[in-house]
Amino acid sequence: MGTRKILDDTTRQALLSRFEAYLDTAEAEPQPLDEGGETADLYSVFVELAGLRTEVRTESRLVKDALDQFRAVFEALQTSHATVQQELDRARSAAREQANAALRPVLLDLIDLRDRLVAALKLVAPAPRTSWFRRPAPTTTGDETWQEGQRMSLRRLDQILLDRRVTPIAMLGQPFDPRRARVVATAIDAARPEGTVIEEVRAGFLWEDQVLRIADVIVTKKGEQS
Repeated sequence: MGTRKILDDTTRQALLSRFEAYLDTAEAEPQPLDEGGETADLYSVFVELAGLRTEVRTESRLVKDALDQFRAVFEALQTSHATVQQELDRARSAAREQANAALRPVLLDLIDLRDRLVAALKLVAPAPRTSWFRRPAPTTTGDETWQEGQRMSLRRLDQILLDRRVTPIAMLGQPFDPRRARVVATAIDAARPEGTVIEEVRAGFLWEDQVLRIADVIVTKKGEQS
């Protein structure tokens, strides 16, 4: 009985020693980390979130200010471009008007020269006809050469006017248009309506879509001929 009690006390002491040794070992060893890492401090997390939100707001404000400045610069560039384009168009229009004003008298002089060539060709008398049983007299080569030279000059002059976008106004058979012609005489013609152009005394010309020179025409009119 005494032996069992001693054994129990010895065993109890051994167990206590081993438990104390275990506790000493557990305190010396570091505590294992959680699966999610170090335990996060909620206060630190909130501080970080607040700082991040402030930084995001600051960045957003900077981006908005940059966009507003860019928009203002872009609108200013658009306005400047529109102003420059208007000034350029105005300058081109003024230059075109000045060039047309300088070219208009020259074109009128060319048209006057054309009128003289046409009149000269109309005044040339046709060659006299010969009898069928007579041998025709030789034609004057000088007159033919002169006429052909006049026609060549007339064709060249018409081409020069056409290159400058100057074209004759078609008036024959058309109703009288006071914007493009003026009446210099009237004639009775029952077969045509009153006010119809039946003859051009002087041709009119258009320069692009504008009247360069009005035509002098003869129109039909009811009543006594004048």
